[in-house]
Amino acid sequence: MWPESSEQKQELRSGLTTGCCATACCVAAAQALLATKQPAKVEVLLPRGQLVELVIESYQQLGDTEQGIRTATIKDAGDDPDVTHGATVFVELRLIAEKGVFFKPAKGVGTVTRAGLVLEVGEPAINPVPRKMMQEHLIKSAETYNYSGGFEVSVGVENGEQIALKTMNPRLGILGGLSILGTTGIVRPYSCAAYIASIRQGIDVARSNGISHVAATTGSTSEAAIKKQYQLPDMALIEMGDFIGALLKHLKKAPVEKVTICGGFGKISKLAQGHMDLNSRASSIDFKHLAEMAVAVGADTRLVEKILQANTSMEVLKLCQEQHLDLASEVCSRALIAAQGMLKDRLSEMELEVWATDRKGQFVGHVKAEDLQ
Repeated sequence: MWPESSEQKQELRSGLTTGCCATACCVAAAQALLATKQPAKVEVLLPRGQLVELVIESYQQLGDTEQGIRTATIKDAGDDPDVTHGATVFVELRLIAEKGVFFKPAKGVGTVTRAGLVLEVGEPAINPVPRKMMQEHLIKSAETYNYSGGFEVSVGVENGEQIALKTMNPRLGILGGLSILGTTGIVRPYSCAAYIASIRQGIDVARSNGISHVAATTGSTSEAAIKKQYQLPDMALIEMGDFIGALLKHLKKAPVEKVTICGGFGKISKLAQGHMDLNSRASSIDFKHLAEMAVAVGADTRLVEKILQANTSMEVLKLCQEQHLDLASEVCSRALIAAQGMLKDRLSEMELEVWATDRKGQFVGHVKAEDLQ
């Protein structure tokens, strides 16, 4: 849900990450195996010191061993629009003779198949912070119950394979399911941390696999257009959505030889205004700014009046096209300047360009860095 009006406004509810859920399952499973307890709720200590309580939905003895149990909890992402909200996260915990904590993917959690991620190829897609949380809680359980052996931890998500198709995992080379994520254990409403993480991972995977040209797009229409234009492989395509700022910020740390930014005309017009979050909740189409850019390419007073009364950015573009005024290239030029401003310390290492499309995926504007000189 979007933030409400001032009359109805209420604080948005935070949620818990898949990493926190998996840790809670580990705590419950350890108590079941080491103390023959099956608590309805368990506490998890988060990386920043908060204690949170999670409900354990089920306990199920594993058929392959008396020293193994499956525990599950339901992920609550709060008011964040997270694809894993309501998913069942589970852990199959087995006691083993070898001391330590060893991770495996269970059904619904993916496996890393490409270089460039924080995890090695062949590893289950359980990120470092969730691993550390589970390790620390299991080690504490071993100490509490005087257990000297080790643990084999298989983390899964029910229907994770299907849910993962709604994420960037397949393109990143994480196959077979979801990633177990989280750095703080808390999901902040509309932080979209998982989406931003996938943008960073996409860049890192492309670099590690020798891709020298990446294209960042605002959606499927612009992605299809730029893929066809350059015949780019899927690994070179970064679905940045509205998060142009997150993309550019990571490119400062991890430059790529050529970067193409491609999006719908309206989104690109927001970048031309200097906005780094292109979502409608964070920025809106500025018709006054569009009118100013139209004047820069020759619009007269009458056209400016029509622009200021327009309902959509595409209506503005059509008005300018009817008078043979190249508003789209002016918008792309200013968008490119805004992007260059974020990357100024890296511009000598990167070739940067901007494309704009209409709603049908047809290109309406294109500007390269040399066009600005």
